[in-house]
Amino acid sequence: MKYIICGGSGFIGKELTGYWLRSGHQVISVGRKLPEGKPAHPNLSYLTWDSLEDNPGAAEGADALVNLAGASLSQRWTPEGKRAIMESRLETVEAAGKLLNSLQRKPPVVVQSSAVAIYGTSEQDTYDESSPTRVVDFPSEVVKTWEEAADEAYPGIRLIKLRTGVVLGNESGAFPKMKLPYSLGFGGRIGSGKQWLSWIHLTDIVRLIEFCVLHPEVEGPVNATAPQPVTNEQFGKMVGKVYHRPHWFPVPAFVLKTAVGELSEILLKGQRVLPSKAVNHGFIFTYPTLQPALEQLKSE
Repeated sequence: MKYIICGGSGFIGKELTGYWLRSGHQVISVGRKLPEGKPAHPNLSYLTWDSLEDNPGAAEGADALVNLAGASLSQRWTPEGKRAIMESRLETVEAAGKLLNSLQRKPPVVVQSSAVAIYGTSEQDTYDESSPTRVVDFPSEVVKTWEEAADEAYPGIRLIKLRTGVVLGNESGAFPKMKLPYSLGFGGRIGSGKQWLSWIHLTDIVRLIEFCVLHPEVEGPVNATAPQPVTNEQFGKMVGKVYHRPHWFPVPAFVLKTAVGELSEILLKGQRVLPSKAVNHGFIFTYPTLQPALEQLKSE
C-alpha cells in the first residue's frame, strides 16, 4: 500500500514510517524541507509541500494520508509562540487539503492529528468520543480550531480526528522530560497530583493509526489513549517503581507557574479520557496499563 505522512520526521511520524516500511509499504514523507542525505529505504521518499504543489502526481493513488504536522505545545506561550502553534496546524491542514483537491485519485481516508485537550480539563469527569467539546484554555482553543479546519479541508473523504493523549516513548515527546527528575533523584508529584494523565504507548498509537486506516467503519473522533488513565501521582509512583528511583519531591503549582508560565497548564491540569471508539471496534492495546508500558520503555 501507499501512504503519505505529513510530519513524517516527527516523533510519531518516524515510528509510523518505520512500522509501515517494515510491513513492505511505500511511504511518502512530506515536510517543509528535505532531510540531508538519501532515503534509508527504497520504499521511502521525501517531498516538500512546495514540490507537491508544483507536481502533485507523486501523491496520486495513495491509500491514506496521515497529517501529524504541527509545532510542539512544549514551548513558552508568548504571543509569538501561541501564534506559531496555531498557524503551524492550520497551515498544514490547508496545504494537505489543497493537495487532495488537486488529485485525480484521492486517498479514501485521512487521519488528522488532534488532541484530548478538546474536552477541557476536570479532576472528576470522564470523557469519550461522545463527550461535548469545550474551549476553556489555550490548548482546547487550538484543538477546536484545528478540528474545524480539518472538517473544511477534507470534504467527501473519511476523516479520522486522532485525539491524542501523552505519547510515551524514549526518543522524544513528553516522557524523557517527565522521567528526568526521577533520574536525578528528585521525582515527585506535580501540583496536587490529582490531575489526570491520559497516556498511550508509542507502539499503540502507531498500531491505532493503521487500525483506523484499515477499518472503513471507523470515522470521526478517535481517542488515542490507553484504556486505563492514571493521575499524576499514580504516574510518578509507577515511574519510581519501574526505574527504582524515589518518588518524594513534590513540585508546588506556583513554582511550576513561575518557571514556565502559562505552559504549566499542561502539567497541572488534565482529563480522564477513554478510548471507547477504538475498543468498541475491536482494537486491542499492546499496553493497556502503565507498568508494562514503562517496563518496555526501560528495556529499550
